[in-house]
Order: sequence, then C-alpha cells, then structure tokens
Amino acid sequence: MTELLDGLLQASVWLSLATLVLAAARPLLLRLGGAALAYRSWWLLPLMLVAPYLPLPRLPMTETDPVMVMASALRAPAVLTDASQWPLLLLTVWLLGAVVVACVSWRAQRRFEHALGELQPRMDGSWQASGDPGLPALVGLWRPRIVVSPDFEQRFSPAEQELILRHEHSHRRHGDPWANAALAVLRCVFWFHPLLPWAARRFLRDQELACDARTVDPHPALRRLYANALLKAQLVHPVAPMACHWRSQPMLKERIAMLKEHKRKTLPWMTGQVLVVGLCVGLGTVAWAGQGTAVAADRDAIAHKMPPPSYPKAAAEQRIVGKVVVRVDVDTEGRATNVRVLQASPAGVFDDATVAAAKQWTFEPAIRNGKAVASALKIPVTYAMDDEVPTP
Repeated sequence: MTELLDGLLQASVWLSLATLVLAAARPLLLRLGGAALAYRSWWLLPLMLVAPYLPLPRLPMTETDPVMVMASALRAPAVLTDASQWPLLLLTVWLLGAVVVACVSWRAQRRFEHALGELQPRMDGSWQASGDPGLPALVGLWRPRIVVSPDFEQRFSPAEQELILRHEHSHRRHGDPWANAALAVLRCVFWFHPLLPWAARRFLRDQELACDARTVDPHPALRRLYANALLKAQLVHPVAPMACHWRSQPMLKERIAMLKEHKRKTLPWMTGQVLVVGLCVGLGTVAWAGQGTAVAADRDAIAHKMPPPSYPKAAAEQRIVGKVVVRVDVDTEGRATNVRVLQASPAGVFDDATVAAAKQWTFEPAIRNGKAVASALKIPVTYAMDDEVPTP
C-alpha cells in the first residue's frame, strides 16, 4: 500500500519535471522543427513515468552475522505492530478521485457518440452522421472512423473537403486516437496533479498543429484554402475525450498563425530531431538511474526479528550438531520472500527447521539512493548442544 503511494508521489515529481522542461523547450523546438517536432517531444512524459521503474542491476548477496541455535533454545513469538491508517485513507481518496474522473470522461465520450446518431458510409471512405456534436472528427480507438457532419457537402467546397479528410487521415496514420486514450488514462491516475490540466491542453493543441503541418507542408499553395476551411468551422460543442476534432475554436488563431509562419528547413529540422531524442534519452536516463532522491546513506538489510529455529527433536536426542547456510531474499517491506538452502552439514537434518524459521524473520530493508530496495542476505545458522542443559 505504501509502495503504491510512494510510486504515485515519485511519478508526480517526474511528471512535473517533464512538463516544466517541455514548456521551456517548446519555443526552441518550434523554431527548429515546427509544430510536428513540438508534438513529438511529448514522448518525454510517458518516458519519464516509466523510466524510474525499469529494473536496476540486481544487488549482490550480503553476508550477515551467524545465528546460533542451542538445543535448549525456545522460539520467540513474533509481535505484530499496528500500522498507521493514513496510507489506507490516502489510497481510498486517490482511488475515488480516479474513478470519478474516469466516469466523467466515459460519460462525455458516450454522450458524444450517441449524439452522432445514425452513420451512413460515404464514397470517400468516411461516414456521415445524422447529428453534429462537433464534426468532422476521427472517432473510435480500435477501428477509428472519419465522421463528417450532415451539411458537410454544403458547408465546404470539394477542395476543402479533401483537405479536411486528409487532415483526419493523418490523425489516424500517426495513432493520435491512442495518444488521446493514453492522455485520458493519465488524467484518471494523476487527477490531483496541478500541472496536468495545462499539459493536457497544450498536448492536444500541439497535436492539432502538428496535423495541420503534416497536411499542408507538402502543398504550400493550399495554406490559404486550408485557413478558409478552418474559419468556416468553429467548434462550439464540448469535445469528446478520445476524438480528434477538426474544429477547435479556442486555438483557431494559433492554427492560422502557424500556417502563415511555419517554414521547415532541412538542417534545423534534423537538428530538432536530435534535440528531442537527446532530451528524452537524457532525462529518461536520469530518472532511471535516480529512482528516488538520495535522502539517506546506503546500507544493507538489517535483521529486525529473527526468532531462532526449533532444534529438531531427533537431532537433539542423538546429540547431532551442524550448520546450515541459507539465502534469504528481502523485499522492500523487510519481509523474507524466498528462502533457499545454500549449504547444509549434515545434509537434510536441519534444513526444514531453518527454512521454516527464516520465512518468519523480518528485516529493515536495504537502502539505495534513499529508497528501500529488494536485497538478498546470506545467513549461516549453527546448531550446537548446550551441555549444561540435561537431556530429557
């Protein structure tokens, strides 16, 4: 439970850093490679969220002090400590918030799809709706369809229709519906994050600007016609969370301004690609290597409670002594997750008793870079006779 909360906190920090870096780098990216490059830089967000959880090299096994077991040793009962209820409360609040945001998004998407009405196929491969909740748009995730409004032919000229359909086809080829779906998931998981609303709006705007650039760049002479088509359609309906809308009134001026100013050059464009790749790889490597800010010195796992094994009755009666060396894997909570016998002398006499006891042992987990990590301990257990204890 605490691991999940710590993971959310750490991911929120990396999400904030990635958002601030993208906000600062965006003007430079626009100059070097235009809107398409700025949109591609948003790959930094998922990379920064995933990189801290990629596995680091496995820690070597550490030897610890031996455990002495005498024939008269008694097993000490383990005492459970009462954990704080705050982690459970915080987890409940986060989960409720995520469910609420998911339900609101799902309802908005369903309302939009229901408002489309009956869909009729068109000769150009698109679909014509009987309603207009904000069309044209690319609708759907697994099999996205281009849906146009009932008055599509009356509102736009044939040349403008071709440009609009080309725009929506570009959305589909570049997987933008999946990007919007990933954004919807982020909104649910990080509903509490103060920078995410701005990042979501900027991401969707960069998505549209990049699609505009991909549509018009091959045909610069069509920029004016494309701008006229934008002016004819202004979105006044609420947008669907996972639909790529052609019309977007809040950024109409920005889209038209980008059409006037965007002129991509080969050398700066290539330089921009290298900059984006370097930015993603560099910050992703920092997030992977950091995996938590150092707040405490590194240390190995420390034994917390190690009740000694019970001396096997048969071995005690026959006055058999021996030694067992076990490997104990310790998780981030300090629990023994796996116990394996590495060496036993004599073989098979004390193995079961040692393993059974080791599974009940608890530890303070190892610390690396201020964060609890899984580790392994090599623990020798010696079985000896106490000659002062009379044999029953």
